[in-house]
Order: sequence, then C-alpha cells, then structure tokens
Amino acid sequence: MYLRSFVCVALLLSALVARAASTSLVFNVPAGVAAKGKHVVLLSGDEEYRSEEAMPMLAKILSQRHGFKCTVLFALDADGKIDPENQRSLAGAEALDTADVIMMSLRFRNWLEADMQRFAAALHRGVPLIALRTSTHAFNIPADSAWAKYSFNSRAPWPGGFGKHVLGETWVTHWGKHKFEATRGVIEPGAERDALLRGVADVFGDSDVYEAYPPADAKILLRGQVLKGMSPADAPADHVKKRATDKQEQGVNSPAMPIAWTRLFANEAGKQNRIFTTTMGAATDLVNEGLRRLVVNSVFWSLGLDVPARADVRYVDPFMPRKYGFRGNRFQLTPDDYALGQTVPEGAPPPPPQPQKKKAAPAKK
Repeated sequence: MYLRSFVCVALLLSALVARAASTSLVFNVPAGVAAKGKHVVLLSGDEEYRSEEAMPMLAKILSQRHGFKCTVLFALDADGKIDPENQRSLAGAEALDTADVIMMSLRFRNWLEADMQRFAAALHRGVPLIALRTSTHAFNIPADSAWAKYSFNSRAPWPGGFGKHVLGETWVTHWGKHKFEATRGVIEPGAERDALLRGVADVFGDSDVYEAYPPADAKILLRGQVLKGMSPADAPADHVKKRATDKQEQGVNSPAMPIAWTRLFANEAGKQNRIFTTTMGAATDLVNEGLRRLVVNSVFWSLGLDVPARADVRYVDPFMPRKYGFRGNRFQLTPDDYALGQTVPEGAPPPPPQPQKKKAAPAKK
C-alpha cells in the first residue's frame, strides 16, 4: 500500500513538474491538413486588451485549419504564470530564431537584452510583421539602453520609435471615446479588390478607433467609423474633435481614421519586411468573424501565399474573452491552460487586490 502511495505521489509530482516546464505553446499541423512549411510566432504581452487570450485562439485557427506551425509566447512571472504586466518577460524567445512571420500584440515592453536581440535579428533578416492594436507602442525602453531606438518615445535614430518608423504609426490618442464608442470597419475606396480583404465583411470591434496617420507609402485597407455606442447597429458618431497633431477640429468621421494598412519596410540591414498593421485587435474585437479573417489573410499575404477566397476562421476551441481593461486578465493561469482542447472558464481567479498606498501625514500647522 505504501509503495502504491509513493508511486502515485511520484507520478503527480512528475506531472506537476512537466506542467510547470511549459513556458510557451506550440501548435503543430494535424494529420489531414496540408502543412505550409512555415512557422508563425505570436507574441502576447499587453496589460489591457487580453492578447494572452487572443493569440492562442488565432494560433489554433492558423495551425489546425490552415497548416501553419504556430508558437505562442507569453509574459510570465517567476512562478511560470501568465503575467501581462511583466514588461521584461518574453519566455521562449528562442522561437523567434526560426520565425517566418511574427504576429505581435504588445504594449510598452522592455524585454531583456537577449530577447530584444532575437527580435531585432528577425526584423533585420526580413521577417514580416503583423501588428495588432497597441503594437503601435509595443516598446518602452529606457533612453540609455542599446535598444532605445525601438522605444515608442525615442527620437533618434528613429523619430517616433519602432511604431512610427516600422509599422507606420505610434501611439497618438484615443479618437473614439474609450469604452463608449465602438468601431465599424469601412473598406477604403480603391482597396475593395485587395487580396487581404477576400471574404472580409461587416468588421466591428468594441474597442475604439485610434488617431492614426500612416505614411504615404502605406496602403490603407480599412477606416474606422466611430459609432455612437457599443453595438454594431449604432449610428455613426457626428461630433467634432481636435486632432492631437495640429489641434485643428474635424468631425470624427470626416474623414474616418485608418485602422488597417500594409506597407513594405526597407530595414537597416538592407532587407524588406512586409508589414500589416491594424489598430483593432482587442480579444473581444476578434470575436468578429470579419476581423479574424482579415488577420488570418494577413499571414498568407505576408508570406506571398495565395489568400483563400474565404478563409476558414471558425474557432477550434470555444473562445470567451474577457472584456478589455487594466487588471482584468485571468490570473494564476499557465500557457497550458490555453493549449489545444482547453477552454478557460469564465470563473478563472480574479486579480489580487492592489496594495494600498499609505496616506501622507497631514502637515503640521
């Protein structure tokens, strides 16, 4: 009896160790699906828009339905739990060494130098980038760092930093009213026949439009119509707002801001990166079939592959993302909780309470 108990405990401990060792997710191509022979690396790491939920969902679709090997990387805490607020962490960054495409949903990251080196090396060898939502301000690196040029607020040698220089825009401001005015995607006149828009219709997101001004070499695919509310049926907003850039007033939809574009970026190593950027991409935005299809299409486009007439973007596992917002992510989860066949329940642990700041003692009279 004691031996049996010992064996059971040993097996349990072994399973726990194996589980703790999983710091990233790898989704291989299943039997019966034609493999594309390409590796998509998906980078999660933002405190607000639940990229740790969205990236596994997209990786499952890309691998199980379209034949791409996918690796999802996360920001982790010291115990191996997913922690979007750990801006220094990119566990499993060695996957970037074999990436054929990088899909990123990042915000204000300041990775360790070895991880930043891997990202820069991938960029310099011409790996395409697919950038969602806050990736326009993916990095916030101290000015005295060797990687300061990737920072959103660095002015030299890249004015505007990584977002403006590489993707086509950095953080400007919320153009729609945050959490009150949703986004309807409207196809840019002249882009209707673009391969990236095959099968894309009725794009809607419950996140707001960002103020954005892509460069002249960008091809705008969608503009974001600011809505009066948070429903796809809401009418377009008609109020006036001052632009952050020049303080001049305009109607929020006159014209509407760009929310999806492509460009070809000539990098410092003499290679070219295909870039697809969308300022949509909250996990709740990706409940929308049209937006999911646009993101899946961007992988085909970025690799120079034929974009399907209507890409299959059905969920592989149920997808029930939490609403965006700070400190609203599901806590105490590991990458394995988002593995193939797993569905994270809504009742996942709530965030721990914030430490209370001590009030300053009143000044003596």
